[in-house]
Amino acid sequence: MAFTMHSHSGQFCPGHAKDQLEAVIEHAISIGYTTIGLTEHMPRTSLDDLYPEELDDPEASLAALFPRHEAYLQEAQRLQAKYASQIHIIIGFEGEWLRPAYSSLVTQLSSHPSVDYFIGSLHHINSIPIDYDKTYYARAVASAGDTEESAHEAYYDQQHAMLSALRPRVVGHFDLVRLLSSDPGRDASNWPGVWARVRRNLAFVAAYGGWLECNSSALRKGLAEPYPARAIAEEWLRIGGRFTLSDDSHGVAQLGTNYALALDYLASLGVESVWTWCREPHPVVRGDTDRKAELVEREVSLESVKTVVSKW
Repeated sequence: MAFTMHSHSGQFCPGHAKDQLEAVIEHAISIGYTTIGLTEHMPRTSLDDLYPEELDDPEASLAALFPRHEAYLQEAQRLQAKYASQIHIIIGFEGEWLRPAYSSLVTQLSSHPSVDYFIGSLHHINSIPIDYDKTYYARAVASAGDTEESAHEAYYDQQHAMLSALRPRVVGHFDLVRLLSSDPGRDASNWPGVWARVRRNLAFVAAYGGWLECNSSALRKGLAEPYPARAIAEEWLRIGGRFTLSDDSHGVAQLGTNYALALDYLASLGVESVWTWCREPHPVVRGDTDRKAELVEREVSLESVKTVVSKW
């Protein structure tokens, strides 16, 4: 059984991803996925929050975000019903935390009856992107004390604020802050202040029952290990934390990318299973669109995922 809990499409993340959402689902079926979590990015609220590719006509770019999100939810429900016999589709979105005011918006969006979950992610330090390019990353570091150590501390403090406010059931790319750093392979435990924050955040997530994703996208971006890196993953497992599995795909070509390596990584940590959900009912029952579905936890052995991946 193979699956991903984190995925995107070019249809609803234009400029950031590729392909129609239906093409993504059809390809997921073709490679043997039995579950896919749809997690398009949530809308943002300010012109200051736009990315460079959205600035040719910033007002129009911003105005398009909320209607696009509504269109996404409609299309996701249509596809959930159309492909129900072939793949288990869980509908969510990837949250943003550019500033604490986003808390109410994430809560509002997650209350929609069709939304099963959201991924709690942090892509910014002090509202400045940390994973877009080196220039933005340098600006984020400068805003947080002008050292990478202080920037990592700020990242985990702001992540803790997000976790405390939202308690996401899945925490996205826990240590994304290392992606564009000068040493992405650095052991976070070598920075005492950073490591104390990492441990605090992990303990908080474990206490409320959240999952961390083992996110293979770090590998296609040139990192040696998935998110989270080994020291963090070992601490997470030490305190009894559970992993789900994500490719964080941004189109057909990235579905399942580097899963074999990610599975080897998990196995090297002593992980024997990962977790996903079954949505009940699946799909949405016609005429009962105002009631939230129940998500039932499902344990999936690493070996069963490897069986599928080995055929790619």
